[in-house]
Amino acid sequence: MFDNYLIRSDSLRNDVIDGEVVGFSMAVRIANYRGVFLSLHTGYFLEIDGTDYPREVQSFEVNGKPPRGFDEIKTAINEHWDYDDEAFLHVRKPGGLLPGEHEIRFQQCVIAAYGYLPTDEEWVKSPPKTGTGAGSDKTPHIVTYHLTLNEAAEV
Repeated sequence: MFDNYLIRSDSLRNDVIDGEVVGFSMAVRIANYRGVFLSLHTGYFLEIDGTDYPREVQSFEVNGKPPRGFDEIKTAINEHWDYDDEAFLHVRKPGGLLPGEHEIRFQQCVIAAYGYLPTDEEWVKSPPKTGTGAGSDKTPHIVTYHLTLNEAAEV
């Protein structure tokens, strides 16, 4: 339902630390209209121009806190990501992305927040592989975006 609004269209940029491009990032929103407790957010299926960027190279910045990996986020049981709050998905990639337009295939993976499912406990311990649809809550399909890289920014 919210698939077309999960990435802010003008937000793709390279991340710079101490003058070196260390990766890239984009502004993202939660697909669940109620928001979710952060520990239910398990990462993203992310493919850019045919290259897969697994959860292990992703970090997530929300609620005014520095970027955190999803192993740390799964312990944030009392922290909430509200529907109106924009967050940033950071991806480690030395040199970042090349200038120009990029095809992004994207799926947000959030364990369903309604009731208890037999998979819930196992998925908290070991989240399902992103992009399979398992644990994708309100984003059951991979969505394709075409975004243009903006100027690099210091993080």
